[in-house]
Amino acid sequence: MLADFLIRNTCEVLTCAGPAPRRGPRQADAGPIAAAAVASYHGTIVFVGFESLVADEVELTPDAIVIDAQGGAVVPGFVDPHTHVIFAGDRRAELRRRLAGASYAEIAAEGGGILGTVIATRAATETALAAETRVRLDEMLRCGTTTCEVKSGYALTTEGELKMLRTVRTLAATHPIELSATFMGAHEVPPEYRECRTAYVDLIVNDMIPAVAREGVAEWCDVFCETGVFTPHEAREILEAGRAAGLKPRIHADELGASGGSRVAAAVGARSADHLIFVDDDGASALARREVVATLLPIASFYLKLGRFAPARMLIERGVAVALASDVNPGAGYSPSMPFAMTLACFAMNLTFEEALVAATLNAACALDRQDRVGSLEPGKQMDAVIVNGPAINLIRVGADTIRAVVKRGTRVVDNSGKQRERLKAE
Repeated sequence: MLADFLIRNTCEVLTCAGPAPRRGPRQADAGPIAAAAVASYHGTIVFVGFESLVADEVELTPDAIVIDAQGGAVVPGFVDPHTHVIFAGDRRAELRRRLAGASYAEIAAEGGGILGTVIATRAATETALAAETRVRLDEMLRCGTTTCEVKSGYALTTEGELKMLRTVRTLAATHPIELSATFMGAHEVPPEYRECRTAYVDLIVNDMIPAVAREGVAEWCDVFCETGVFTPHEAREILEAGRAAGLKPRIHADELGASGGSRVAAAVGARSADHLIFVDDDGASALARREVVATLLPIASFYLKLGRFAPARMLIERGVAVALASDVNPGAGYSPSMPFAMTLACFAMNLTFEEALVAATLNAACALDRQDRVGSLEPGKQMDAVIVNGPAINLIRVGADTIRAVVKRGTRVVDNSGKQRERLKAE
């Protein structure tokens, strides 16, 4: 078979290959192959296996790119299925307040939180939004993310939400990370509708969703189902309206309390229920029955100082497919790093390294309905990969220089090798 791209000289390739999503004990199978190589042609994987077989099974084109992993591991490119990466403004002052003891609820009640970002985002132009977001996407790419979801939800007007989603479309055409857009006009009730929240739900259902569908700028519809934000009844109404317009449902569920969001996710057949810090056994069983992916966001729990994390072990034991995401956002998602999310999943939610890796790759791809093309290293899928300095478990060494290179569709888009550093120093 022809190949124009080859990664060789690995200590291991963790393929995460096989049927998706991984549930229960199968989530711990990362599909390791020792001393393996991965080859692709025109961005599609054609060979994964022992390097000793490459000479017999792969014919390199004359201009083929060959990357020497120098004994490091290779894992699939990370898929980040929950981000609020597009926004304007800066809320790091709120972080200082939380460190001094203020709660998220207190800050929000004083006009901060989401509404603080809404003011800045409404005022920003598409050009400014794109420029600020591109910097954050670059950070995510350097941390190994090759596919991610991006939500609107910081404008809360029809035209403002469209502005955000048009910006996502622009970035999707120009940035190496593959983007999946989510409409989230139901992120918060804006101040001008606080006394008539029913009218805002009507605006979402009858104006925003049809406008988003007409422009074709989103794949998903999301709702923040939480006490004080949107009720389970409102969430279901919005998600069903989105589905009728061609937007697939996903939901913020049971983050700050037992809001009933997990039951809404099961009732509407959402692809993903996210956060789930307060999900109970019955909610988990409902997610398992409807095959809803549980997307967990330990970085948000960490930065919000919530004092607890989602019950990942219970979810896995109930047969729910668990995914991980960064929740990049201006108020609680201060890390762009999926490896950091994996680290917290291991040490705060008691996942094994292999379970966390599958959660950040194959199961995360399932949370975005992209498991047929990303999330694992196997023939027929995109050549999206992360080359690690040393064994794969080095990824959870926080702050260490563990990512050697990032590959998207058979092109090296990040190069942290010593050769590159020497070249940059010379320049």
